[in-house]
Amino acid sequence: MIDKTVFENKIAAYYTLGCKLNFAETSTIGKVLAEQGVRKARPGEKADICVVNTCSVTELADKKCRQAIRRIGKQHPGAFIVVTGCYAQLKPEEVSHIEGVDLVLGAEQKLDLLMYLDDLKKREEGGAIIASRTKDIRTFSPSCSADDRTRHFLKVQDGCDYFCSYCTIPFARGRSRNGTIASMVKQAEEVASNGGKEIVLTGVNIGDFGKSTGETFIDLIRALDEVEGIVRYRISSIEPNLITDEAIDFVACSRRFAPHFHIPLQSGSDEVLKLMRRRYDTTLFRHKIEKIKEVMPHAFIGVDVIVGTRGETDTCFEEARTFIESLDISQLHVFSYSERPGTQALKIDHVVDPKTKHARSQQLLDISDRKLHAFYEAHIGQKANVLFEQTRKGGMMHGFTENYIKVEIPYDHSLVNETRQVILEGWNEDKTALVVKIIE
Repeated sequence: MIDKTVFENKIAAYYTLGCKLNFAETSTIGKVLAEQGVRKARPGEKADICVVNTCSVTELADKKCRQAIRRIGKQHPGAFIVVTGCYAQLKPEEVSHIEGVDLVLGAEQKLDLLMYLDDLKKREEGGAIIASRTKDIRTFSPSCSADDRTRHFLKVQDGCDYFCSYCTIPFARGRSRNGTIASMVKQAEEVASNGGKEIVLTGVNIGDFGKSTGETFIDLIRALDEVEGIVRYRISSIEPNLITDEAIDFVACSRRFAPHFHIPLQSGSDEVLKLMRRRYDTTLFRHKIEKIKEVMPHAFIGVDVIVGTRGETDTCFEEARTFIESLDISQLHVFSYSERPGTQALKIDHVVDPKTKHARSQQLLDISDRKLHAFYEAHIGQKANVLFEQTRKGGMMHGFTENYIKVEIPYDHSLVNETRQVILEGWNEDKTALVVKIIE
């Protein structure tokens, strides 16, 4: 039984590092505490409870988490600090000994934190650890969040069964699992009833949707497409072997799914893909890109790439660079390989030095800049539908077209969270967005 008096007049601050899935889960944690009367801290206000949802995708991510926890402890002296997320699941002992930490919650416990807060008294030596072994993580906890713009992030799946050689996420998140289609539709309907117009489907491996309910990803997107009030959906990162031709064809003719894809390639070298234990080759990847462009020539395609993995020789990188250059894609998200303890990649011999990693990253970033510029240029003069956002900068507001072109217009409060048809007129001053003219 939860003692509600513990939370009377309490103020909480929330900090999220990492992916959109983490943001969705932090939002749910905030709702759970709000139901107990805990108010969210205002800017500059000292909190009684601090919740830090961490990332552990790279060694740099771990370092940023440690720095954030220490900084938060100084900003909110005396606050009860709860740390959860992937870093907390993978290295709970390490996290528990960071100064100021009172409670470390694993992946299975994060959304049940009320059960573990007790009297909110600070601990003298080391935070308490409550975490399940990875193999025992089985619960799917629904989450949906709104960011400070207009879109919502709907968690449709969690965990991963792929165990790529470089990745620790299956150890941090557990096995693949998901909620039911009916529950996802219900959450989407709630977003619509609250005025939300755009939903991004998030998860660890969303194309694997249905593992725990016997349903399929294509059935999920078909059902969500029927929800009235939602203007558009975006599909977040989805494995190339799991985005079926059937799903691509459906998006092309759907009412609400945007022509916008984010597909991880990781390497354009078949030799490196094998070392990574990826479940596709470059031939399959090229087919998916060509299939999307065949039925949606205007589609935005973002691609993840990791450079400097073990085994990436000069020859392998040149193969990858050439392959990536040849793809009709819109943007690259480039990551430098980071050694992760316990991964199979550590058994691979060839190690890439930091200087070479940096040089290779820059080459791919240059390709990305050229491709993104060309994609924007190809749409100047065309009509598009834009959903405008709340944020403003320098008297300007922004929005995105269905195919993820960022646009800019003088701030007008009446346009916030509204869709308008525009003409894409040309670049803004610093070439970060296109200026537009509203035509209806």
